[in-house]
Amino acid sequence: MFELVKSGGWLMVPILACSVIAMALVAERLWTLRRKYVIPPNLLQQVRQVLQHREISTDKVRLVSESSPLGRILAVGLANRDQGREVLKESIEETGRHVVHELGRYLNMLGTIAAITPLLGLLGTVIGMIKVFAAITSVGVGDPTVLAGGISEALITTAAGLTVGIPSLMFHRFFRARVTELTVNMEQASLHLVEFIQGQRETGPAIQEEFGNI
Repeated sequence: MFELVKSGGWLMVPILACSVIAMALVAERLWTLRRKYVIPPNLLQQVRQVLQHREISTDKVRLVSESSPLGRILAVGLANRDQGREVLKESIEETGRHVVHELGRYLNMLGTIAAITPLLGLLGTVIGMIKVFAAITSVGVGDPTVLAGGISEALITTAAGLTVGIPSLMFHRFFRARVTELTVNMEQASLHLVEFIQGQRETGPAIQEEFGNI
């Protein structure tokens, strides 16, 4: 393996560095963007029960806030429950923007790796071909071993760049879609909390059936 990397030339160093960073980012985002962590089951129903029984306290608001990203948003709603609808919505939206930003953390870096690693491989291909033509100019084409180094470098760096870039792009798109889905679900839960607090929506079984898993 080391010999293969060595044959790829110095451009294998940034490509390998990108692969390590990409694997770390993918593992971190897979753990962080778990649905049960971002949107714990029945969290909205628990918050509604707290409101119904008027068991709101600073400690309970803090516990809700620390439970999950959605909990941070709902806790703001609890803290501002006595404010007007517009103030309540604005406070929730502001916190929601921060939460969504955190959900998308590192995705730009992963997208950058997905974009640059194939280009690094292409650059290695160009450098390898330059070496091939330089060797042809010097010794001709009679000895294939003279040309093998440049051709090997060109192929190895291209393969390495694509090997890192393709999975990085796939995971980048997957995580973007996951963040969008989670954002929509958190928006729905926040809207129901606002309408429940303001008494503008019936709080019967229909909501519980529709959002029983939130």
